[in-house]
Amino acid sequence: MTKAAELPIKDKLLALYNLQTIDSQLTEIEILRGELPMEVQDLEDEISGLQKRVDKVQATVDAYNDEILQHQKNIQEANQLIEKYKKQLDNVKNNREFEALTKEIELQELELKLSDKRIGQANEKVVLHQEMVNTIQSKLDEKTKEIEKKKEELKVIIAKTEKDEEKLRKKSEKARVGIEERLLKAYDRVRNRYRNKMSVVNVDRDACGGCYNKIPPQVQLDIMIMKKIITCEHCGRILIDKEALGQE
Repeated sequence: MTKAAELPIKDKLLALYNLQTIDSQLTEIEILRGELPMEVQDLEDEISGLQKRVDKVQATVDAYNDEILQHQKNIQEANQLIEKYKKQLDNVKNNREFEALTKEIELQELELKLSDKRIGQANEKVVLHQEMVNTIQSKLDEKTKEIEKKKEELKVIIAKTEKDEEKLRKKSEKARVGIEERLLKAYDRVRNRYRNKMSVVNVDRDACGGCYNKIPPQVQLDIMIMKKIITCEHCGRILIDKEALGQE
């Protein structure tokens, strides 16, 4: 079997042209899908970020609610102590005991006021943060509906194209077998550089079929006689003459 590197230049160019033809059909399928895969990925990232924000703000709300419960517990304990100290006032034996109990009652009353104040402040923060949760959750619900729609659209397109895509990928892999590695690397490098994924282009109207820069007459002649593989000096694409290749 003839090695890929030993093939005539015409055969090498023809193999590259055939590979480009197959890969261009794959590119058409990607274009048919459009930006949907990236849009779905972007929405998934955005939804993940929104969910983290919801969880974080909700955790803050929960912390304030725990704080409120603690202050309510403090109020309950303070009221119990005040009631206890007031009963003890009926049985005091001297002024020192009276003053001590009176001071304890005052301290517990201060604790009541402080806890009431802290509850009011915490409630304000709960309301504020709950509004934030509701706003973020509303946006999260909106994005969830949007991604479900996008996924359904993508699913329909994939269902229509996956069989053709699978066949083309197998054809592309098979077409690569007969091309030397050096040329494949150059082909893939140029193909991945451009949006239209064109690495092998025809000389059309004396210009490169990729970047449309003029090709000098002598270079066009070299392309036609196929003594060597020639690339565009402007864009790096492999240049062919389809008529000379018999692919007009």
